[in-house]
Amino acid sequence: MHDQEAFLAAIQNGYTFKGTHIKIGVAMLDGAVVDGADVNLPLGMMNRHGLIAGATGTGKTKTLQVIAEALSDAGVPVLLMDIKGDLSGIAAAGTESDKIKERYQLLKETYKPAAYPAELLSLSQEKGARLRATVSEFGPVLLAKVLDLNDTQAGLLSMLFKYCDDKGLPLLDLKDLSRVLQYAGDEGKADIEKDYGKISTTSTGTILRKVIELQQQGADQFFGELSFEVADLMHAAPDGRGMVNILRVTDMQDRPKLFSTFMLQLLAELYATLPEEGDSDKPKLVLFIDEAHLIFKEATKVLLSQIETIVKLIRSKGVGVFFCTQNPQDIPASVLSQLGFKLQHALRAFTANDRKDIKQTAENYPESTFYTTEDLITQLGIGEALITLLNEKGVPTPLAHTFLISPRSRMDILSAAEIDTLTASSRLIAKYNEATDRESAYEMLNRKLDAAAAQQPAPAPEAPSGGTARRGAAPKEEKSWLERAINSSAGKQVQRSVVRTLFGVIQKMFK
Repeated sequence: MHDQEAFLAAIQNGYTFKGTHIKIGVAMLDGAVVDGADVNLPLGMMNRHGLIAGATGTGKTKTLQVIAEALSDAGVPVLLMDIKGDLSGIAAAGTESDKIKERYQLLKETYKPAAYPAELLSLSQEKGARLRATVSEFGPVLLAKVLDLNDTQAGLLSMLFKYCDDKGLPLLDLKDLSRVLQYAGDEGKADIEKDYGKISTTSTGTILRKVIELQQQGADQFFGELSFEVADLMHAAPDGRGMVNILRVTDMQDRPKLFSTFMLQLLAELYATLPEEGDSDKPKLVLFIDEAHLIFKEATKVLLSQIETIVKLIRSKGVGVFFCTQNPQDIPASVLSQLGFKLQHALRAFTANDRKDIKQTAENYPESTFYTTEDLITQLGIGEALITLLNEKGVPTPLAHTFLISPRSRMDILSAAEIDTLTASSRLIAKYNEATDRESAYEMLNRKLDAAAAQQPAPAPEAPSGGTARRGAAPKEEKSWLERAINSSAGKQVQRSVVRTLFGVIQKMFK
């Protein structure tokens, strides 16, 4: 048995804060809750980012829900990435049960069911306000990183963006970008090269194939208008609580590149838009990314580097980012080192690799005289976690085996009827869900080419077969309808499309 008085003193010294803070549980010692050993989170340090990790079924999502509720109560808006579809229940009040009653008695707290102000958002056809960005807003630098272009290809992409800016050709969606790439590699190549430099048709073809790959993951639904304004994520409800924005991305699990693209653009937009905040008593916005491994799955080294850079910088804008995943090893070490808050639910040791992961995870936490961390990680019960965070001076707190508060909102999803009721009252859906497809580069270039084709002189009529043809000229062979179709501009376009498609298939076969 450990010295309970020494333990209580250590927890109280480590988790008592002068500024505004939120309680998320009570520390445990030798498997029992210790009265008075409250574990609090200082709001002023919630922009230092965090990690919520643990095996399936250990309570990660409910912990995320508890922290989101507490932030909302403190007037801080949050954005939840709902991958599994089980976070929408935060918009409805919970129901007391025997287990919840017992938990709150141990915590010396009163359970008060509560529904939280919520907005549903979507990247696809899910119900909710649509989040979009134009290709121009994304910019050639970020787009080159997403597409994993080399320096030559990235330079060409920047040149084409410049050309479009100079010629008044808006790049709104991927259809516009694809048409510009086709134009630069074919009909407009000579015209563009006069003022902007040489164009490699190999490079335009490569970029186009990578754009098509992005389209195949559903990126057409993300690129376009009306662009989402990040300021709309940072509203308070009429009662002063922070708005809980729930991005429903249940269909993103098989489209990791699109998810990474969206996350990079969102973080970059927040960083570019928000002013420097400095030290503040609470953050402007906190993002919770459930199933965070999807961001890093299949991401290129350049893309990972960009995400790491943005995560480092964005805390100065008053924005916190919390990654929620099964295993801390899912998060690149360069990002993991930026996370000041760490909350670890149980991990299970079924294999030798599992045991290695547990040992490595334990080494990420401060040494403790009260716990054997490596053993405790496998023994944590549901709703229990190991916690360490940065105090108000930026110093890591002692490790605390914490008995967590359970959510006051519903720990289940909303019904279809409840979702319809929520979306019907949404101010964002009315703003963003009307389809917009104004004239842009695609239409402008097609009109230009049609006008040029109309001004071409008609071909000279062929000489009659009755002997009026020039002496010595070989008789002209009549072309078949198939040859004429293939040689037409439309036919050439089909040929290029087929070749690009086949090349993409072959490329995938040999990856």
